Amino acid sequence: MLQVRLWTGTGSWEQIASLRRDIAIQKDTNSELQLRNERLYGEVRSLKHDLDSIEERARNDMGLIKSDETFYLIVDE
Repeated sequence: MLQVRLWTGTGSWEQIASLRRDIAIQKDTNSELQLRNERLYGEVRSLKHDLDSIEERARNDMGLIKSDETFYLIVDE
């Protein structure tokens, strides 16, 4: 009767093993998200303090050009 609780129910070996697997998966997910957050933080810091990165972002994302520049679009056939 004592081993029934050990193999089934709350606190059983299977439940403990399942929780350990879940913890390992969550740790992997957290480390991936931590890396993503660090990259985003670096990008935000760059945009706040570096005018060149702001200009690059405006050119690439919004297609902006300076007033004295000429825009050329090269189309491949």
